[in-house]
Amino acid sequence: MRYVGTVSRGIRLPVITKGDDVIKIISDCIINAAESERDSFTIRDRDVIGVTESLVARSQGNYVTLADISADIAGKFPEGDVAIFAPILSRNRFCQLLRGIVNGIKGQVHIILTYPNDEVGNQLIEPMNYYLSSSKLDKECFGEDDFYSVFGEYKHPFTGVDYIQLYKSIDPQRVSVHFSNNPLSALKFAKQVIVASIHARHIHRDILEKGGAAKVVTMDQICCAPVREGAGFNPDYGVLGSNYTNENSVKLFPRGCGEFVKKLQAELFARTGRKPEVLVYGDGAFKDPACGIWELADPVVSPGFTEGLNGMPKEIKFKYVADNAAGKDAAKAVEEAIRSKDSLDRFGHSTLGTTPRRLTDLIGSLCDLTSGSGDKGTPVVYIQGYFDNYLDD
Repeated sequence: MRYVGTVSRGIRLPVITKGDDVIKIISDCIINAAESERDSFTIRDRDVIGVTESLVARSQGNYVTLADISADIAGKFPEGDVAIFAPILSRNRFCQLLRGIVNGIKGQVHIILTYPNDEVGNQLIEPMNYYLSSSKLDKECFGEDDFYSVFGEYKHPFTGVDYIQLYKSIDPQRVSVHFSNNPLSALKFAKQVIVASIHARHIHRDILEKGGAAKVVTMDQICCAPVREGAGFNPDYGVLGSNYTNENSVKLFPRGCGEFVKKLQAELFARTGRKPEVLVYGDGAFKDPACGIWELADPVVSPGFTEGLNGMPKEIKFKYVADNAAGKDAAKAVEEAIRSKDSLDRFGHSTLGTTPRRLTDLIGSLCDLTSGSGDKGTPVVYIQGYFDNYLDD
């Protein structure tokens, strides 16, 4: 009898740098891990291989400098004031980008922060303070003086940073901070707007364009093409999904992930005769219950995946069927439900409560939790049994 279901393994790799043959290195390491005396396993069809986006981007050398960002912004906004709507509160994810953006703008910079938290849940105002004090506000858009008089000073509970002051400090003479949840508020300060939101960027752009903005640029339009020879770029996501590298540069989301996953799948098939599914993954799509932060600061969980990972799971709700066997043998009822699940209504009682999410979001989140972002040294994750059910031996 089979006693183990889904298994997720972190695969250790050497340190990858620009120009490395990452397809060969990943394949070597997976095969070596499978054949190792200590941790052996059998490579099978429909196993899943997750490769972290940072590994792919590093092998591509997909970096831009803050000067590159400034040059691109200067080309898009050759003169005048610019409003920046709904940036997230992050030193790693946005502060570096903001430095480059501000340096490329000729006029005043008006940052509009959403409240009581940003798009991914970073708090700008302590929740209880917000609920008790927000009635004192008499307008949807307000400035720093109103903010501090109503809510007081607030530092991020994990970083200890006052993001209002951090963002202003980039250029105190030209940067001012305002607060609003309405994108049209940006037009009070400038007719040129950078939409800095991640997942809501399309609707925010549409609202501003329909509301009379002279020019609207989203973050996926910044560095979407190389601004100089040798500069990094991402045609799909621009600077979205970027990460702090050093004081002068950021790493972008990788390019060409669809082609990458096909090549890795083909390489492993050629060497093992097995056809695993492959995805590139970034942030997982989950929310931290303690701090309220939604992990997904990347534009997507997976920017590239093989065809077998398309779609959503179709599963029965195991415990529902067992609980409602109605006098029948519960185990037999579960077996019957699994065998007939292809004909079940996705929204019927037998499937009620199963997670209605895309496979890539679920598996990418599992990969992110397995590899972590620290010093485990496992930027590749090998998953077995994800597509198996209770009847598979």
